[in-house]
Amino acid sequence: MFSVQHSFKRVSWSWSRLVHSAAAVPRPIPEPRGKIATPQDFLSAIGRSSEKKVSTDSWEAFWRLTGWDLKSASVPVRDRRYILWCMEKFRQDVPIEQFAHEPKPKKKIRGWGPAVQHGKRIR
Repeated sequence: MFSVQHSFKRVSWSWSRLVHSAAAVPRPIPEPRGKIATPQDFLSAIGRSSEKKVSTDSWEAFWRLTGWDLKSASVPVRDRRYILWCMEKFRQDVPIEQFAHEPKPKKKIRGWGPAVQHGKRIR
């Protein structure tokens, strides 16, 4: 059955998706501060060998990077998320010493409780 209400729902849903998907405000470009004067300085300060994974020449071009740009540069997902997260923290004027951290180490013991302890099967 075709109804006016059904067609209105479809149209309003598509318009609302259009409004929500568009970027409302461009992200601000932070000023260089302290020891951080170039994108390479920032990437080396956040660690995880980020300076080897992303290469940009200008400060403005670096802060215009998106997740899609990093993906096309074949940066792995975890590194992409970490770099974008650090960029946002830097935009919010949080000192790098507070948010930059090393990756979580791999688990040495794999298992679901007492069946495996210290890497050995006990049952």
